[in-house]
Parts: sequence; C-alpha cells; structure tokens
Amino acid sequence: MDQNNICCVEFHPEKWDGKTLEWKDKLFIKETVPTLFHIPFPPMIGSKITKMSKTAEDAKAMPENKEEVLILFRDPSAFRSELYFSVTKEIPGADNAKISGTFVSKVFDGSYNAIPKFIKEMDAHLASSGKKAKDYYVHYAYCPKCAKKYQHNYVLLFAEV
Repeated sequence: MDQNNICCVEFHPEKWDGKTLEWKDKLFIKETVPTLFHIPFPPMIGSKITKMSKTAEDAKAMPENKEEVLILFRDPSAFRSELYFSVTKEIPGADNAKISGTFVSKVFDGSYNAIPKFIKEMDAHLASSGKKAKDYYVHYAYCPKCAKKYQHNYVLLFAEV
C-alpha cells in the first residue's frame, strides 16, 4: 500500500466500538451542505472538509493526535447536513459549536447507503439496555479512496442518549 496516497489516518474500531462518552462542551467548527433526501453532493463535502481542516490548522486548533479528529455529520432534515470538525479551541470567524451529552458509540463496516440499516441495529442495541437515541451523529472513518486502500468502510455512529 502506498502510504503517500492515503489522506485518512488509520481507524482503530476497538477504540470507539461500544463506548459510552460524556461530552461537556466538546468543541467543533460547523459547516452545512445541501442534500437531496439525505444524499449529500460529494464534491461539496470534500471542499467543506478541506476548508474546515485548513481553518483548524491555520488557527493551530487541530488535535495533536490525528486519530482524535472527528468529522461528524448530522442530518436535521432531508435537504441539509451539518458537518462538525473537532477542534481544540474556538476559532475567531468560524462557526464554533459545542456538543454536550451522553453518547453511545458503535462501529459498523459497510457502504454509506447502509446508514438506515446501521441506525436500526443501533436502536436495537440501545433498546437492549433500556436506552433510546435522541439524535445521531455519524463519523465516516475514511474517504472513498482510503476505504478502498484500507479495505474497510468504517462508519461510527454516536447516539445521543
């Protein structure tokens, strides 16, 4: 595998799978992208993530450990996605956001269009312990190019409970 052609840091599912996380004002910068029935326009996502990464790097707000960088997607409607890029401090001029709550994380391996199936599995997982999701955030561990190189397409669901 040519390491020079990989843009995504290797994802370690065991670090995230089945964890309960308490976030208190976890810092992110936020962008939005239009979607059509929850399907985003791929070129827009790439340019938004590149812009957010550059904003974080320029502000020296990028987590030291690249494995700690989270890019979360949340769909408040069928026609808009919110993107949250984790940062270490608020960034002047950026749309700063803080996320707080208790989250249960679960890792899946499959195509992006399997998200509804993954959410159903997560709902069943939560129900088995008497919990119910209030909201979902999704982290895609790899871009399509890196998913091919790593031979996995990890999707990390964060269910706010």
